[in-house]
Amino acid sequence: MDITVAIDAMGGDHGPHVTIPAALKALEADSELNIILVGLSDAIEAELKARKAKPNPRLRIHHASEVVTMEESPQSALKNKKDSSMRVAINLVKSGEANACVSAGNTGALMATARFVLKTLPGIDRPAIAGIFPSQKGMTYILDLGANSDCTAEQLLQFAVMGSMLVSCVEHKENPTVGLLNIGTEDIKGNEVVKQASELLRASHLNFYGNVEGNDIFKGTTDVVVCDGFVGNVALKTSEGLAQMMGRFLTQEFKRNWLTKMMAVACMPVLRAFKKRMDPRRYNGASFLGLRGIVVKSHGGADSFSFLHAIHTAIEESRNGVLRRITEQLEIEHIQSNQKVANIAAPFENASTENE
Repeated sequence: MDITVAIDAMGGDHGPHVTIPAALKALEADSELNIILVGLSDAIEAELKARKAKPNPRLRIHHASEVVTMEESPQSALKNKKDSSMRVAINLVKSGEANACVSAGNTGALMATARFVLKTLPGIDRPAIAGIFPSQKGMTYILDLGANSDCTAEQLLQFAVMGSMLVSCVEHKENPTVGLLNIGTEDIKGNEVVKQASELLRASHLNFYGNVEGNDIFKGTTDVVVCDGFVGNVALKTSEGLAQMMGRFLTQEFKRNWLTKMMAVACMPVLRAFKKRMDPRRYNGASFLGLRGIVVKSHGGADSFSFLHAIHTAIEESRNGVLRRITEQLEIEHIQSNQKVANIAAPFENASTENE
């Protein structure tokens, strides 16, 4: 199945120096992939020339005259940068020229622009950011990671549907487990929103495991963990800080004296394997779920290896129909909700008929 991905070539801290090498590697690995490089044509052509590559039927350049900076406000980008590489790439998804968009640009501007251009799927109030955390059992998908600080119980249910369908597509798991992040596993724990969300999830057609705690993310207790964006972003930043601290502590201990330095040499194979397993570049690519199009956000400081993973995420979502699956599951949950309303109303309707 041919897939076309529009890449914001100018986004991120490094722009074409990272996005174009990653695009070339993606094309080399997938014969059914087509890529549209969006941005300043001169800069893109110069980078392609430096890598002895040139446009071809599978690799096109689409000129965009503006660039959204990493410091720019979402409002400014949306109002003043209508021909930015970010917006033009998203427009290509809306028009159907591309199946997905990948950008390492400003997160707030990307979300605001994507939501404005693409709109949300029927049944979705707000889009959510889904990311990947390493776990003892593989990977855990968590959402929302910062798009929505305050959420209703119904919105948390929507996040659960989107996250579940994402894992079904990308990880090829037909019935992924879903956990609701809470301060305890007991039903009585949590605020009112979380308690209400738990009831909605138990009544849904999803494979709801129950409440999970923060340590369950890394245990891999469930495939998907659902929370509001405030909690999710705190969990993300805390995890990043912990990983950096562990790396520095290990380096300091191995450099403490000549004996520990010798031990470091002996432990090098284990350390390399550990570093590879914990490498955040392997988990790059946050999905903006709930939009009428596929948008994947790469880390702004990503290198080409990391950005390549974001491209692969967009390809998998496109090829396995994540939008279709989300829409179908939302319809199932809506039907269930309508049936419940009908069942509740039936006795009153019958009583009214009898009285007549």
